[in-house]
Amino acid sequence: MHKKDIAIVFDCGATNIRVIAIDTRGTIIASESFPNETTEDPHLQGGRIWDLEALWNKFCKASKAVMAKTDASRIAGVTVTTFGVDGAFLDQNQELLYPVISWQCERTKPIAANIEKYFPLEELYAISGVFPYVFNTIFKMIWFKENKPEVIENADRFAFIPSLFIRKLGGSPLNDATMTGTSMMADLKQRKFAKGILQRLDLPPSLFGEIAEPGQLAGEVDEVASKATGLPKGSPLFFAGHDTQFALIGSGAALNQPVLSSGTWEILMARSRDFTTTSKELALNLTTEADAEKGLFNIGQNWMGSGVLEWFSGNFYPELSGDDLYETMIRDAQSIHPGSHGLMVNPTFFSDSKNKGGTIHGLSLRTSRAHIYRALLESLAYQLRESLETLQKAGNFKAAQIICVGGGSKNRLWNQLRADVCNLPLQVIDHKETTVLGAALFVFKGSGLYSNIDEARSGINYQPETFTPSEEKEVYEELFQKNLSFKKKTQDF
Repeated sequence: MHKKDIAIVFDCGATNIRVIAIDTRGTIIASESFPNETTEDPHLQGGRIWDLEALWNKFCKASKAVMAKTDASRIAGVTVTTFGVDGAFLDQNQELLYPVISWQCERTKPIAANIEKYFPLEELYAISGVFPYVFNTIFKMIWFKENKPEVIENADRFAFIPSLFIRKLGGSPLNDATMTGTSMMADLKQRKFAKGILQRLDLPPSLFGEIAEPGQLAGEVDEVASKATGLPKGSPLFFAGHDTQFALIGSGAALNQPVLSSGTWEILMARSRDFTTTSKELALNLTTEADAEKGLFNIGQNWMGSGVLEWFSGNFYPELSGDDLYETMIRDAQSIHPGSHGLMVNPTFFSDSKNKGGTIHGLSLRTSRAHIYRALLESLAYQLRESLETLQKAGNFKAAQIICVGGGSKNRLWNQLRADVCNLPLQVIDHKETTVLGAALFVFKGSGLYSNIDEARSGINYQPETFTPSEEKEVYEELFQKNLSFKKKTQDF
């Protein structure tokens, strides 16, 4: 009899619906995906929703394709992970009372702007830890109260989107701690909805039910779901939840080990035992969520990353594309000395709607596109260090190294600059599916294959490559301090 060493992960992302079979070594056995997109809300012109049935049908097609390539006898369990905050109200028959409002919908913008009407923002932030992004669950709750109160009145339960799919598979629609932690309605320390917040919104706690933990048994695949997905009837279902938390677990990050997800946006997060949510952290755009493991918290900050570099390459290297583009830009930038001959950039301004635009200082007749590209890479490395120091203060820890994942981790020059500026080793891992891997590890733990997550991760070969600080770290320490002064001056522009 085969060892049950495969997890089936249903992963719903903003751009793709995927089903992936992955084993205990982190090897992808089979994978299938379909494009994902929002649709217009039939009840609100211009509103954006997730069509749950359309998403489920894509999941079913993807699952059947994966099961055709997977030994069903090896399946240890099935789980679901998705983006955060989104969910729907269910009636007593567990049917949707209103479509799932997407985090991409703008209906909550005016509500977020006027949240003080319901709560002092600093008080809400102090309890929940979550930065007041306009798409947070709490703002959707208020939208329902103000626009569709009958939905709440007729509701038996509110379920986040992973739980809606768990229900489709035959399991219990309990909400899990990681999704609850994205809502801005939770008591972060207690890992459950905050009674005080629910009371202020006049929402009964029974609407949200008991909170499940990742790896907890959610039921089993029923006959209807088995026919629709190709999954064996009776396959155990386990709770997972918010993709960000499982990406951290899947990256191999230990306690106090920051992970930089480098893409269009840079997202720096760390798993910590402590967190701070005062007005100071709020002003710094810090957000803190519940880790996938009890007793830990995920402190994070984000800023525009490769999006700035894409703007640059399109305007300054229009004649190149693909590998030729990136190899040429990196080769050109490597020929420039640290500091880019005095050129300094404040890239955060490129994505900040509160000011007039980005700042590039020190241009001269000898400035080339190579100077500007290196200056952009350096400035983004400075931003990483600032964010790292902010996270360390909020979490009361000192990092020993940084893990880097995502498309931006392929840029070797950028990786070295990050290591030099932060004066820390930067570890790049060779695993493209950290979210899926993290969710799978909780399946393996929940099914009894491993006693804890660290044991489950011990069998994963991440093939790490480490960039250690070079002799230029001292030069970059001085340049970092100059950049801080520069950014402070440009705040007044």
